[in-house]
Amino acid sequence: MKVRILYHDHCFDGAASAAFFTRFLKETRFPEAEYVYTGMAHTADQLFADSMFDGDVNAIVDFKYSPHSQLTWWFDHHQSAFLTQQDSDHFHGSHNPLHFFDPGYRSCTKFIRDIARDQFGYEAPDLDNLVTWADIIDGAQYATPKDAVELKSAATKLVLVIEAVKGSDMVQNIIHAMQSESLESIIATPDIAAVFDPLYQRHLRSIDLIGQKAMTEEGVIFFDLIGQDLEGYNKFVPYYLFPDATYTVSVSESTFRTKVSVGSSPWAKEVSHNLASICERYGGGGHPRVGAISFPVGAVAEARKAAAEIAAELKAT
Repeated sequence: MKVRILYHDHCFDGAASAAFFTRFLKETRFPEAEYVYTGMAHTADQLFADSMFDGDVNAIVDFKYSPHSQLTWWFDHHQSAFLTQQDSDHFHGSHNPLHFFDPGYRSCTKFIRDIARDQFGYEAPDLDNLVTWADIIDGAQYATPKDAVELKSAATKLVLVIEAVKGSDMVQNIIHAMQSESLESIIATPDIAAVFDPLYQRHLRSIDLIGQKAMTEEGVIFFDLIGQDLEGYNKFVPYYLFPDATYTVSVSESTFRTKVSVGSSPWAKEVSHNLASICERYGGGGHPRVGAISFPVGAVAEARKAAAEIAAELKAT
């Protein structure tokens, strides 16, 4: 028997969600099954291929909804969980008892933990620390920007590895380890520690680069990383460098998309915009406090235009 779990790739909450959900299924339903994982990324087309649902049981955690007939379980907490109105109508009309959605949760891991406990009587107290950190990380509940950027804890070090490592193999190794090991023991694993060191040096370089490229005006930080060979960055770096700012808008590129990132400072006293709603107007989405838009590879002019419009809108307040 095979269980296929599609999860939000290169995301701590996505990995932790897959780990907790796997433990839940192993200990309540399918202890002898083969568990296999597919990392999902937000792209310009966002299509689910039929081949992705090749398990006897198929699940999506911490990622958008699919109306596919072979989808068994679904958990998500993003405001922008539905690609189309038809998908939203399908979810709300089907009343599937194994499909769960609540955008009120800061992390999908905690959402899964609570559903497993409250509806199925399952608890895994040894994973409480994993759940707590997933909620801190995905909910941006760090006490200060230093806590998020200086990477002193095992959890924040793992965030760097999960978000920046190439490919999905190491992320999936971490998913396996999260099911039974502490975060401290995982980051100390020789293979993972060896990857962390060069990624940490890259992280330090990204802080310097953003400091050089960023402009701040009327509470909005803007920077363009096109052509800088920097695929992804710690989203709290702008507020570490500019602690009085409220919003960040940036443009970046990777091997599979051109991206506009829109964020708000967790330490800002007042945030008046729903950033997911703004990003949805351009085909993106996210949470009220953080969102993103994926454009095709090479669509730099289109991405820059959207970023400039969004920055202007945020400055207007």
